[in-house]
Amino acid sequence: MCGKIYRNRIKQKEAVTLKKKRLSGRRPGIIGEESFRKYAVLVPVIDIDGTAHLLFEKRSPQLRHQPGEICFPGGKLESGETLKACAVRETVEELKVLSDQIKVIGPGDIYLSPFQLMIHSFIGTIKEYQDTFSTDEVEAIIKVPLEFFKTNPPKTYILRLVQEPPENFPYEWIPGGEEYPWIKGNHEILFYQYGNITIWGMTAQIAKSAVELMEEYHIG
Repeated sequence: MCGKIYRNRIKQKEAVTLKKKRLSGRRPGIIGEESFRKYAVLVPVIDIDGTAHLLFEKRSPQLRHQPGEICFPGGKLESGETLKACAVRETVEELKVLSDQIKVIGPGDIYLSPFQLMIHSFIGTIKEYQDTFSTDEVEAIIKVPLEFFKTNPPKTYILRLVQEPPENFPYEWIPGGEEYPWIKGNHEILFYQYGNITIWGMTAQIAKSAVELMEEYHIG
């Protein structure tokens, strides 16, 4: 009996040690992540006469959200779907290509919007692209030489973000009450201008990050 109790205690200690090891090696989560709307986009690289280009879409003017904006192919994550699969699926739907034409090279950086958007980007190539697209979602496609982004830094403008508590906010629970010194934040808005094309906002941020990664890893 004593031997059995001893063995059980050893097993419990081993289980606790294992859990601690798992904690030490876990990938950190993001506090409040559940309140973010999650999207995935592909940063497509295409070859035109031996020169690498980034491929963008001009959104259809008929769309409810951001009509006429320039963006990368992508969309909202569906239940049970991986982020990579989401990026590929949306690209297939919007550009009317086959999944076999797409090669995902690797993940880009994650863009966190102050407006509760989380956008996961993936860098990939599309081979034998024939300028096809879904007219339901896309008005036109835009091809910009990769070299343009390497040699033309974006123009940056700063948007001020101000915290505005609701009317029923419990000021009596915090030091300073209604005079509490709320922190003000800044949000960078980037602009690239290529001819008469303006690439800005989230798309410009993702493009800038992707190009930097491509340079770092010698892609394109």
